[in-house]
Amino acid sequence: MRIGPYQLKNNLIVAPMAGVTDRPFRILCKKMGAGMAVSEMVASNSLLYGSEKTRRRANHEGEVDPISVQIVGADPKMLAQAARFNVDNGAQIIDINMGCPAKKICNVMAGSALLQNEPLVKTLLEAVVGAVDVPVTLKIRTGWDKAHRNAISIAKIAESCGIQALAIHGRTRACAYTGHAEYDTIAAVKAEVRIPIIANGDITTPEKAKFVLEHTGADAVMIGRAAQGRPWLFREIAHFMATGEHLPSPAVTEIRDVLVAHLRDLYEFYGEYSGTRIARKHISWYTRGLPGSAHFRHLMNQLPSTEAQMAAVCEFFDLQLERGERLHYGEELAA
Repeated sequence: MRIGPYQLKNNLIVAPMAGVTDRPFRILCKKMGAGMAVSEMVASNSLLYGSEKTRRRANHEGEVDPISVQIVGADPKMLAQAARFNVDNGAQIIDINMGCPAKKICNVMAGSALLQNEPLVKTLLEAVVGAVDVPVTLKIRTGWDKAHRNAISIAKIAESCGIQALAIHGRTRACAYTGHAEYDTIAAVKAEVRIPIIANGDITTPEKAKFVLEHTGADAVMIGRAAQGRPWLFREIAHFMATGEHLPSPAVTEIRDVLVAHLRDLYEFYGEYSGTRIARKHISWYTRGLPGSAHFRHLMNQLPSTEAQMAAVCEFFDLQLERGERLHYGEELAA
């Protein structure tokens, strides 16, 4: 998989997820086998540039190349300005969000709401591509709703504007995250354009990744929710694609070690107050499916400090080790 001058080590990409794909998570997923990770979206509103949140999102220290930053907005000038800002702060690839289904994004005609306005899509893409000298990529859905699937039309616009890769979540905005991903639509887009296509949606296992690549003809797959608390999914897919065989599921000791290291990175990155709170969701994801995890999560979410949180995590995994448990994940996990 190649994007502009960047040759990825494989065709497995971490999807941009608000509140999830921060620097610690991106670095971890790359260590675990992902070829690229796209940052959580950064608003194009220039008033936000001075905020602590925006500065943190633009922090890529220690991250393996290429560094891809996603921006969101509906004003061409502001989106171009946001692209330049992020390139000046280390972004090597700019990704444009036209796939987010969240109401707060769509209500300002950004994210997937833009799919309703193809002339504006063209104007926005031209503005960003013309503003920076790094590759620009785009993420979309298959359309606004099932009656208005226009992914092929958007893909052709993107290609004509100089977009260098297109990620498609195989659902409409109206579908949000319900139902099943439309792999046939992704395949239809792939057949109509020459730029690399990245398939996204419901990719939860190595077998599913192989099926999606073969069915759609896509150049890469993008994995989001299935990697939450399960970053080793990328190495599992890479191994299966290379050998046709499965890696053993991770032992409790490895899961504990990965989680502990992840928590330390979160604490250092966010500080005591925010680190404790942001870590809670990650702890919940890592421990799902283990005996006693529901009760543990309830107690853990009340702990006020990083020290208490870390001690509780270590104690919980000590109990798992006494049982000799391993983690096993099934198809029911969402992508």
